[in-house]
Amino acid sequence: MRHDFPFTQDLVLIGGGHTHALILRRWGMQPLAGVRVTVINPGPTAPYSGMLPGFVAGHYSRDDLDIDLVQLARFAGARLIDGAVTAIDPVARQITVPGHPPIAYDVASLDVGITSAMPDLPGFADHGVPAKPLGRFATRWDAFRQTAKDPQIAVIGGGVAGAELALAMQFARPDAQVSLIDRGRILDALGYTARQKMLAALESAGISQFADAGVAEVTENAVVLTDGTHVSSGFTTGAAGAKPHGWLSEIGVVMHEGFVAVDAQLQSSNPALFAVGDCAHLTASPRPKAGVFAVREAPVLFDNLRAMLSGGALRPYKPQKDYLKLISLGGKVALAEKFGTARSGPLLWRWKDHIDVKFMRQFEDLAPMDLPKPPLTHALGLKEALGPKPMCGGCGAKVGRGALLDVLGPGDDAGIITTGGVQQVISTDHLRSFWADPVVMTRIAAVHALGDIWAMGATPQAVTLNLILPQMSSELQRRTLAEITVAAKAVVAEAGAVIVGGHTSLGAEMTVGFSVTGICDDAPKTLECAMPGDVLILTKPLGSGVVMAAEMAGGARGADVVNTLEHMQKSQGAASLALRDARAMTDVTGFGLAGHLNGICSASGVAATVRLDDLPVLQGAEELAVSGVSSSLYADNVAGAGDVSGPSGARFDLLFDPQTAGGLLAAVPADRAEAILQDLRAAGYPAAAIGEITAGAPRITAI
Repeated sequence: MRHDFPFTQDLVLIGGGHTHALILRRWGMQPLAGVRVTVINPGPTAPYSGMLPGFVAGHYSRDDLDIDLVQLARFAGARLIDGAVTAIDPVARQITVPGHPPIAYDVASLDVGITSAMPDLPGFADHGVPAKPLGRFATRWDAFRQTAKDPQIAVIGGGVAGAELALAMQFARPDAQVSLIDRGRILDALGYTARQKMLAALESAGISQFADAGVAEVTENAVVLTDGTHVSSGFTTGAAGAKPHGWLSEIGVVMHEGFVAVDAQLQSSNPALFAVGDCAHLTASPRPKAGVFAVREAPVLFDNLRAMLSGGALRPYKPQKDYLKLISLGGKVALAEKFGTARSGPLLWRWKDHIDVKFMRQFEDLAPMDLPKPPLTHALGLKEALGPKPMCGGCGAKVGRGALLDVLGPGDDAGIITTGGVQQVISTDHLRSFWADPVVMTRIAAVHALGDIWAMGATPQAVTLNLILPQMSSELQRRTLAEITVAAKAVVAEAGAVIVGGHTSLGAEMTVGFSVTGICDDAPKTLECAMPGDVLILTKPLGSGVVMAAEMAGGARGADVVNTLEHMQKSQGAASLALRDARAMTDVTGFGLAGHLNGICSASGVAATVRLDDLPVLQGAEELAVSGVSSSLYADNVAGAGDVSGPSGARFDLLFDPQTAGGLLAAVPADRAEAILQDLRAAGYPAAAIGEITAGAPRITAI
């Protein structure tokens, strides 16, 4: 990933709420030179609260509800860290995310929303589902809606949000018994006309109302009221007001009832830390918690973040005194209320739907990465060398197998040397960055390089780190090196090895590589000893090249990308041990399954059959391949894979997909295959038997 100017400042957006989503979109269109942007969010998507009742009612799908932060971060040129912030040190300007090295910032902004969890209510933590954060609630509700028999539902909190959810749930499951519970008056915050209309809607839907009702306990099958009444419920949710996340009170800035107090410029008492949306309290002009304010804070926050990072002047946010409330009534009917006036009907639902869909569409029409345009006069062959798409990162940026075979000839995954009677293997590998978080890239690059050692059946021993950083200030160099070093040491230590040195330099883009050695207690595994009848076992699913090529073009679902990254970061150390009885073994990386299997076939003088239906495939990869997505290395892999035949289609194409930190491919004796598979699966690998070694000249037949 290249950028035009050196990075000198770190901007960190904590949370993927509505305001930050809009900031990322604006940043993609108007970036500030020299700023490295990071967004931290627990998950690859952020649900849009305006469409939640429609999703609950079944009017929208989960994809309709979610803002894809992976695509948005790519558009903004930002790195996305998948994790939940648990602490901020505003003095050291460091952010804590479990499982990730500390993240430094020059300017940061909070947009983490609120929670409706009820930690003091007995049983709620075990049996209740808070309505906020929205993502977990949406997932749990979707499962309940589709599978529950004789559904009974209780909503604790009789405000607008609770009543809206109750109506949506009743509409989605007309056979359900829905109860709405409040310790005070139901819908007390609404004006008279709007309240009467909503009460009538609740009555018409058959929703049981429990007003002035305290809750004593939540059990697996009921909500127990303080007067002893048991309200039956197999799905209990809490929508009783806005509660701040507990960790916010520990960040060392002025708070207001647990919310971050901000001034008119949206700054906390620490000028480098901003806060917006429901997690913030507007001290200059207090307002209720509502998405409309978060959306309208975005232009002001965008300008003020840029001003803080460039030495400019900040401007104030001036919220409107009242706002139009559009409230869903279950079916495709809505109620509108403002200044005490209320109307309801299908036309208002269509209006609300138009507003919500328009809001979400702005996060979908994001321009993909384009190829550089050659000048009018250019050297012969330039267009062909550029190719039809931008060059992929990771193993998608490798030199083609055919070119390597022509120059270097065939070889095993690592070189074998003998010193003092001890057999040692040695290899080196590096990756051109394809993901903006250096921690994730380091973990993937380390697992990828160690794969050559594991493929030889060796134990990793010593490692050197070879690093090219993009041009950046000395302070950002220090921050980035600190993150990379922590990540590298953790992966290498888990493998049983140590980092003994390395080399760093600056360049056009980040490249992470490792040179590795390993010790062989037994004879090294090579490509040469596969025999007819051996079973072919693959330890990781295919498709990382397709998924990351689509991600680079802004066309992959964020959840699929995060799932792919998780597979890439998974160590193959335990898999190598489970495959100690393999006759021949390699790791599947840049040349794809076909290219690496061809290496075994050519070295062993055998052929192979691959069952396409048995190939493990990454989530989303087959659909992307069907749509025509492929890595920029795909054509070279087809040309360099040798004699490969089979039925055309997406699964056949995935045989040539370049893998980064891919799985081990082993030829094992048939009588050991099932036991080995059981060991691999017990160790957490989605391993599969994908075919057999057969007699004959080297060729691969897919069936």
